[in-house]
Formats: sequence, structure tokens, C-alpha cells
Amino acid sequence: MEGEEQLCLYCLCHLPHTGFYKETPNPVEQLLIDREKLVCATAFLYYEKGSQVQRLIHALKYDNNKELGYLLGRQAAQELKEAGHPICQADLILPIPLHPRKQRKRGYNQSEWIARGLSDILKIPLHTQAVKRNIHTESQTTQTGYNRWLNVKDIFTLTKEEELRGKHILLVDDVITSGSTAGACIDTLSQVADCRISFFTLSIAHL
Repeated sequence: MEGEEQLCLYCLCHLPHTGFYKETPNPVEQLLIDREKLVCATAFLYYEKGSQVQRLIHALKYDNNKELGYLLGRQAAQELKEAGHPICQADLILPIPLHPRKQRKRGYNQSEWIARGLSDILKIPLHTQAVKRNIHTESQTTQTGYNRWLNVKDIFTLTKEEELRGKHILLVDDVITSGSTAGACIDTLSQVADCRISFFTLSIAHL
């Protein structure tokens, strides 16, 4: 069947779905709490060390399997669409950008491919040029909460603010752990006049 060259239908159906789209507040929203322009936030899958989801994320990020991000983005979008989730009312989809050096090394932004899958099903335009990442950061995995915040402070810059004014922006990432990177990008977008922001991540990791 179409798509099974990436992930068989059985495996796709038995991935650990969070069901967060049914909950408000949910654990993703709790990580991003106190951001007044945030409409809603959700995660599609649970990420655990040694799990199938970890292997999928690794393949997406490091094995040049960007089509996997597209497939999973489509599956998540279908779930959200069937539930009539507020994310489906966004005006544009914006993947969290990589630093140019990291994107050149990897060859693509994995979050953009997830966003492409969402865009295809939800019929919401994709925008990849409105925010840039101007500081290269190392992995956040071993950082403490305060150090994570310092590591991502001011790492994003608006480049096309006028194209975001008055819009409901859907920000997309691959994994959320502490919420520091997503929070930093949301804080940058919050500088835009009269905007609203929702957040989708493909997976949420246990701290």
C-alpha cells in the first residue's frame, strides 16, 4: 500500500499516540504555559528512549528519510482534522528553523517535512522564511532547565514580520522535551502584532 515503504500500516496504527488533542490543558501546553498568544498545543506521539518512535525520529533526522516526516505529518493532520481541532483553523504553518550550518550538513529541516504533511491534509499554506535561527546551539539533552533557557535565549529573529501580522500561526517541531526551544520561538513570534500562535510537535519526550 502507499506509504508502507516508510512504515507498515500495522506499525503506524500501533504507535503510542498521546491523544492530547482531546485534552486542555495537556502536557505540551503545560510546558509552554503563561504565553498569552498561545491558542493551543499538542503532540502526536510519545517519545521514549529505545522505542519505535525514537527510531523513527532518528531515521527522519539523521538517515535522510525526510519522507517519513511527511507521512507522519499527514497522519497527525488527519487525526486533528477529524477531531475539528483549533489547529486546523491556522492561517499558515511555520516549521521551527534549523541554523543554516546544521541545515546544510543535514540537507533539509526535518520539521519542515512534518509541516509539509500537515499542510497537505489541512490545506494551510507553508511559510519557511518568516523566522531565522541566528545562533547554533548544541543538543539540549544534558542541560538543566535554567541552562536550557540560556542556551536558546534570543536564538530566533523575525525576518518577514509583516507577513505574520494578524495571522494564526501554527508552529511545528519534531520533538519537545523541556519546551525551551519551542518557547523561545513562540516568544519571538509573539512580537508580531495581533497574531495568535498554536504549536504542534510530532512527539513529546519524557524528561
